[in-house]
Amino acid sequence: MNETMTDPMSILREEGLDETLISDAAAFRKEHGAADADRIPVPRFFYYGKDIWRKALAALLEGENLLLAGPKATGKNVLAENLAYVLGRPCYTVSFHLNVDAATLIGADTYNGREVVFRDGPVTRCAKEGGFCVLDEINMAKNEALAVLHSVLDYRRVIDLPGYERIEVDPACRFIGTMNYGYAGTRELNEALCSRFALLQMPVIGQEELTKLFDHTFPDMNRDVRDQFGALFLDLEKKAEHADISEKAVDLRGLLDAIRMIRRGLTAGEALEMTITDKTFDSYERKLVHDVIAARIPEDMTAKEVFPNA
Repeated sequence: MNETMTDPMSILREEGLDETLISDAAAFRKEHGAADADRIPVPRFFYYGKDIWRKALAALLEGENLLLAGPKATGKNVLAENLAYVLGRPCYTVSFHLNVDAATLIGADTYNGREVVFRDGPVTRCAKEGGFCVLDEINMAKNEALAVLHSVLDYRRVIDLPGYERIEVDPACRFIGTMNYGYAGTRELNEALCSRFALLQMPVIGQEELTKLFDHTFPDMNRDVRDQFGALFLDLEKKAEHADISEKAVDLRGLLDAIRMIRRGLTAGEALEMTITDKTFDSYERKLVHDVIAARIPEDMTAKEVFPNA
């Protein structure tokens, strides 16, 4: 959306969710007060997809943790942020890489100037405050690092801090993992970890959802041009699916950034070159991406054509 999201429950009604599920979401939001309200995200974009919303909310309201799996540009992080917003929960994010260890997640000893104390990690803070912890790119983490999460994610819902305390996980706390397939550095998740999540396969965005996204993000955009930008993204997606180009060019954030830069004064060719075309470093592939873009969007298209009433 443009600057801020609308009322959380109206968002769900706009997507056509059942009123019973909406009432349950509102009751959860009311029941669990946020310890750190400043950490409740206000998403810039809204996730579109009734079935995904329905499944994700049903799982979280039943106390499940979620694992969002799917290729690039399916909105995994957008959905995670939207869920925290709708349910009124403070959000903590851990971006995984090979150097993330147990201390990064749970916390470690530190010196405060007078004594050695325990400094909470994001998982510990989230567990205490009843937040939503987004475990981003969870399949890039080492299994030994993730093993410390087993007692947090299953029925025990506790964190044992040797020499300190045993933390009971707040009833409102949930963990939302995200994972892409086939990225460098990724690995298979072990069965013990997978069994602690409800898995949601994220679908690729379609024309209807793209139209809604553009309408909310750029309400003053020319409708014919909007449809061409949406068709461009679907063209790039199809080319990547058929392995004609890599997924580097399938960049929805980049496409939205390009439209903003066109509004700022760049031509469409200049903006799309910076945010889409030049993200592919192979010259042959870059030419292919350029040709796909040129078939939909004229290089000399200006802000006046995209935003005629601005």
